Amino acid sequence: MRFRLTKDQRALRDGMRHLLERRFDREALWGAVEAGGGAPGCRDAGGDGAGVGGPGVGGEGRSGGGPRLDRGLWRALGEAGFFALRLPEADGGVGLGLPEAVLVFEEAGRALLPGPLLATHLAAGAVPGAATGETVVAAVDGTLVEWLGEADVVRGDAAGALPLRSLDPLTPLHRVPARQPGPRDPVAALLTAAEQLGTAARVCELAAQHARAREQFGRPIGAFQAVAHLCAGMLVRTETARAAVYAAAVTADPVDIAAARLLADEAAVRGARDCLQVHGGMGFTWESEVHLQLKRAWVRTHRTGGVTESEEILAAALAAGEA
Repeated sequence: MRFRLTKDQRALRDGMRHLLERRFDREALWGAVEAGGGAPGCRDAGGDGAGVGGPGVGGEGRSGGGPRLDRGLWRALGEAGFFALRLPEADGGVGLGLPEAVLVFEEAGRALLPGPLLATHLAAGAVPGAATGETVVAAVDGTLVEWLGEADVVRGDAAGALPLRSLDPLTPLHRVPARQPGPRDPVAALLTAAEQLGTAARVCELAAQHARAREQFGRPIGAFQAVAHLCAGMLVRTETARAAVYAAAVTADPVDIAAARLLADEAAVRGARDCLQVHGGMGFTWESEVHLQLKRAWVRTHRTGGVTESEEILAAALAAGEA
């Protein structure tokens, strides 16, 4: 089985990266953070280590001062086929598959693109306007809803939802009362893993750049063994996760997807923490991108069942002799 990207797939990936560089570059990223009340002195970024806290002001959407969705950017994504990528051509979509969706979601994760990307993508074909970016869709995922206040359509029962303080200043969250969980969507888990892969690749890149540029005792810090080992570990975890995510996109096997999700979550969260270590005190400052990558990675770990559900799927497959 071949997992090497085709020429068209590479062009798709590069095209999405160029689109995001034009429409959501680093300046736009920080503009969105500051506009959403995330600048020092006006943010309330409390929460636990899982990335969410108690009821507060961080995720109130249209009802409060949380981040706002850029509708122009959302429509540009729709025009580029981001949401309709897997929709059949006969239904007005692009007609591609999971491998191509993984590539564009990886780029979205790398750029820290805000918004309910996953929910809107999965709603294409079922919710009018979702495929073109004219309709913003939120979805109840367990007990959490991302971007509820900015959504035009909510899939699932969000009655009684309460806003949470989100650790990620660009992902407003609401919590809904605990209900019987619905069927797990392996595609949602895989595309979340793709976003985590994008974060893992980006923080690896940031760490390597800093290790080459920052000097101590007359030498780049990357020349010191401790820093080199951190960077090497980040690269190994990223490329291992990449192989697993790309393979799962080809097989679409739930067990493969569970393994890919576990590896991608680890590569993103541990990679961002190691990137902070490479940056030292500079990495903990508000102006650094690294902490935004770590916070987004933490929030994503709570989507679609998270680590525990993936571990249970793998354990069941091993017990049945299928893995």
